Amino acid sequence: LQDEETRKDYDYMLDHPEEYYRHYYHYYRRRLAPKVDVTIVILVTVCAISVFQFFSWWSSYNEAINYLASVPKYRIQATEIARQQGLLNKTKEKGKNRRSKEEIREEEEEIIKDIIKNKIDIKGGYQKPKIYDILLFQILLAPFYWCKYIVWYCWWIYCFTIKGQEYGVEEKLYIIRRYMKMSQSQFDSLEDHQKETFLERQLWIRENYEVYKREQEEELKKKMAMDPRWKRYRRWMKNEGPGRLTFIDD
Repeated sequence: LQDEETRKDYDYMLDHPEEYYRHYYHYYRRRLAPKVDVTIVILVTVCAISVFQFFSWWSSYNEAINYLASVPKYRIQATEIARQQGLLNKTKEKGKNRRSKEEIREEEEEIIKDIIKNKIDIKGGYQKPKIYDILLFQILLAPFYWCKYIVWYCWWIYCFTIKGQEYGVEEKLYIIRRYMKMSQSQFDSLEDHQKETFLERQLWIRENYEVYKREQEEELKKKMAMDPRWKRYRRWMKNEGPGRLTFIDD
């Protein structure tokens, strides 16, 4: 009876002994209620998701590095850089330090992968993971990001709406990205020549972007029309279809 809520239930039972079903309910609800703090449960869940997220990104990043190391174009360039820096010569030591061919091959492979990591900037879903991108840090830094966004938005309104300044390259690309409804990582994964095409066509202007969008849709329709798989699919839909419901009188 040291708990205030339990004492209230006890006093209510003494005043209303006939409501025994209600007394049983309150008793077992308090007896079987979880003793763990909800805050701790949420914190542990967020930490677990963050750890899984981080290692999953590392796995995707290493998968991308392994793939690039198998592409002849990047492998030849990385091997040439390693030779110029004298890194491959160190793996072929003689005398007491001589190693097996398998060990030398593994070390050369690691050297090539390290050069690819340093020379190639992988973007998009396979980019190098950053600890500030995981869920835990995103939640902790959310107030900072909100304040930063409010300051940036006020600056945008002041410069381009009130003062009427012309957009810079970064501002133009930002507007284009918003029109395309792409995330920052998706937009960064585009080739540089694609972004140059966007700027040449002045896609930050809404009318120009709508024309570009219709052109892309028409081009996609033409590709689909020439694709043999889509032809077979349309032929199947026309002749057989996905199935029909029929009502047959007995």
